[in-house]
Amino acid sequence: MEHTCLLHLLLSTLVYCSLGQGGDLSPPASLSISPDRSQFFKYESVSLSCEVQGNSTGWRVVRNTSRGILSECNTDWGKPQGSSCIVSLIPSHSGVYWCESGSGEHSNAVNITVHAGAVILESPALPVTEGDSVTLRCRYQGTPSDLTAVFYKDGSLIRAVTTGEMTIPAVSKSDEGLYKCTNSEGESPESLMTVTGALPHPPPLPPPLLPPPPPPPSLLLSLSVSGLVAALSISLIILLVLFCKRNKDVAAEPRDVTYADVRIIQDPEPRRRREKSPGADAVYSAVKTSNTTGGSGPGDVTYADINHTEKRQHNRRRENVVPDPVYSAVKTDRQRYR
Repeated sequence: MEHTCLLHLLLSTLVYCSLGQGGDLSPPASLSISPDRSQFFKYESVSLSCEVQGNSTGWRVVRNTSRGILSECNTDWGKPQGSSCIVSLIPSHSGVYWCESGSGEHSNAVNITVHAGAVILESPALPVTEGDSVTLRCRYQGTPSDLTAVFYKDGSLIRAVTTGEMTIPAVSKSDEGLYKCTNSEGESPESLMTVTGALPHPPPLPPPLLPPPPPPPSLLLSLSVSGLVAALSISLIILLVLFCKRNKDVAAEPRDVTYADVRIIQDPEPRRRREKSPGADAVYSAVKTSNTTGGSGPGDVTYADINHTEKRQHNRRRENVVPDPVYSAVKTDRQRYR
């Protein structure tokens, strides 16, 4: 039994190495298995699928059994469904499975063991990534299935677990090796668990550019009031400047003058002054002359009855003179039309 398991492991390793001789680290296709484990009881069913980058036409599932028989999925041992194959397992189906194209390209290989006993170890058939959590279960075909199990790695005891399963929280390269388990019902075959390096993490994306948060309502209110006050102040200043400019322009413009309630008043004083002025013409009347007795020279002159009167014609001329006008109650009106 142990010899057969070791032979399967050796065969899977040789096939896997021979498939990878081309140095192709990233094969164009990969083989997936469901459920993902390498050990099965007989008559269990397993689904094998070729996952191809691009067109999967021409890809098929191929196996190499422990008897050294190389064949592709067909009605003899599986049910082809395109690039997939569904197999109802029997112990003779134990071997290495992979995907292959018509041109000879190939995928990764998976080792499958079909056990005729009562205990198997459920462990991942595909490589696990460093840092992942992995659970190993010691499964019993009958009931109960939660028997106390003892786990071994590379032939050395790891631990005994009453729940029948063991979890490795974060696997590392040191956890890689051959595992098996035992319980009161029997012993499982050995399975190889491989660990690959952790995938490099992409650099973190920069945080998205978010719009600035809206200001609080109190700030919005204060900004609104301040803006309104500023707008009103500017409007008032503009109106005041326009008003002052308009008044200045109006003051500089010529204005119409309207005279009303004009009265001509004669001044009686000038006439009286003129009547009494010494510059009036003198009129002499009733002048008589006589000589003195016994004298030969000019006689004395006697003036009598002298009346000082103005010439009527002179007065008439003065009466016809237009006296100077006097203005009173003067009103000024602005131009009605500019």
